[in-house]
This record gives sequence, structure tokens and C-alpha cells, in this order.
Amino acid sequence: MEPKIGMIVRSMAGRDKGKYMVILSVKDGFVYLADGKERKLGSAKKKNIKHVSMTKAAVDTEKLTDKGLRQLLSRFSGEAEE
Repeated sequence: MEPKIGMIVRSMAGRDKGKYMVILSVKDGFVYLADGKERKLGSAKKKNIKHVSMTKAAVDTEKLTDKGLRQLLSRFSGEAEE
């Protein structure tokens, strides 16, 4: 699956392993991610595409805020973990 802006991904490596994040941009084999808490929308985390697992879910990042992102990801991770 090709990474796209707004796609929700799960980190598979690093200290943020297991956390859900949203792709803000894609460039040269890397994705830039935010979760609204530790990685705000203004300071995205650069991560190798190989170290994330893509989901089929996506969000509109145009009007997204850090608070809205946190709420969205908490609902998403709650549903995924059951």
C-alpha cells in the first residue's frame, strides 16, 4: 500500500512502537508523522516508511488540530485493540 497524506499508520519500530499516528507528508522514502501529543502537527516526526504499518483509515488534515488529532487517534486505537 502506498503512503498518502492523512493516512493513519501504526509505528512498528522505535520508542513510539505500537502508537497510531497520521501522515502529514511523504518525501524521499520517509513519512512525517504527528500524534497530537508527543509529536504536534507543527513538529512532525520523520520516520522511514519501512517502520510503519499502513491502515486503510484516513482523515482530512486540512482543518485538523492537535486536540482533534488526539481524540481521533484515541478512538481509533481503542477500536483496533478491542
